[in-house]
Amino acid sequence: MSFLTRYLPFVAAMAVVVVASNILVQFPLQGEVAGLALADVLTWGAFTYPFSFLITDLANRRYGPSVARRIVFVGFMTAVVCSILIPPLLFRLGLIEFDTAAARLVRIACASGAAFLSAQLLDVTVFNWLRRQSWWRAPIFGTLAGSVVDTAVFFSVAFAAAFALLGPDDGFALETAPLMGVFSVEAARWVSWALGDLTVKLAIAVFALIPYRLIAARWSQPAVA
Repeated sequence: MSFLTRYLPFVAAMAVVVVASNILVQFPLQGEVAGLALADVLTWGAFTYPFSFLITDLANRRYGPSVARRIVFVGFMTAVVCSILIPPLLFRLGLIEFDTAAARLVRIACASGAAFLSAQLLDVTVFNWLRRQSWWRAPIFGTLAGSVVDTAVFFSVAFAAAFALLGPDDGFALETAPLMGVFSVEAARWVSWALGDLTVKLAIAVFALIPYRLIAARWSQPAVA
């Protein structure tokens, strides 16, 4: 089996998910639920990015951790490049109303790359620890662990004042507001964004068990990389 036949579908799928997520993260989710303005806590990117873990787990199941890590590194490079190039392009095309300063783009790229790499590699590790147990344990626990790390790393590096050495702060993100837009406790807005993002990731992690099971069941045994 050629290299392209083996790995290209996973590489292409990872690139598509990362690029789509970097575009959709620019667009808040409109609407209101129980008094909560969804635009304050969620973007459309929160619904696409979690599928990167599904791709990693399927590659891991099919070809093992070595190939899964290679695919992760492709996603890492894509995430960094897209974080720098896509926002200015969307602004020039008139698809978003704000232009992001170059220094902020660098900080966002650092946050995106660090979060992606650490979370996906953790997913690969946890998956392989549990792959010989019940079929659902490896993908669900790997994705859950990766999702927590991804959210914590990205939102803290991108928005927390402690990481200002990487680039200028986002004043709006640092302003305090009711937690998740509805609770009496106040916190920096980026904390609510992180909690909303993590909530969606965890929900999709459970949903993604369905396509994982359907696809992995077609493979009688892992392929040799």
